Amino acid sequence: MAKRSGRPAKGDENNSREKIIDTTVALIRKNGAASVTVRNICAKAGLSIGTFYHYFRNKDDLMMYFLRETSFAAFTLVEPVSDISARIAELYMHLIRRYMDLGLDFMKSFYSTENKSLSAYMGESNGVFAPDTVMARSEKEIQAAKEQGIIDKNADTHEICMDICTIVKGCVFEWCLTDGAMDIEAALCRMIRSFMVNYLQQEK
Repeated sequence: MAKRSGRPAKGDENNSREKIIDTTVALIRKNGAASVTVRNICAKAGLSIGTFYHYFRNKDDLMMYFLRETSFAAFTLVEPVSDISARIAELYMHLIRRYMDLGLDFMKSFYSTENKSLSAYMGESNGVFAPDTVMARSEKEIQAAKEQGIIDKNADTHEICMDICTIVKGCVFEWCLTDGAMDIEAALCRMIRSFMVNYLQQEK
């Protein structure tokens, strides 16, 4: 049974936080995202509930850790804005490689309709993407391409980014369905390029 109160011992802060994260990964891999509760995590990790709330506001806050750990605002991209399709594919591959590092079993359970933190991250609020997310960076890149005349001046950049996000979700889902056999990078690059051709000035 999880302890009810208490904070991490002095000097043990990082260890306790890592225990929570590692235990969450283990629970998801074994029983799926639905098995993750604050009580289950603390019981398995041997930590107090108070310790959990010292680091995370709630379960959803913890689950968001796996997505928000990396800020996409400062990523250096190699592909030029002039090849916006390749640049956006490169950007999203940073996110997808993070998924792959977590492992196939983890992703099969994490990438589900039951994971509300995933839908919150890979979406928008009042027509705006959350700061530092891959979608916010994607919109910034698309807007830069539009300002440089690479993308049609009448194109709705936010709508383009929403559609690309849907393409990415489909690729990740298919990767899970094929047990990781799908060449996700090749598929993503091909689909984004096919989609973006409709908006490129030079293709008109």
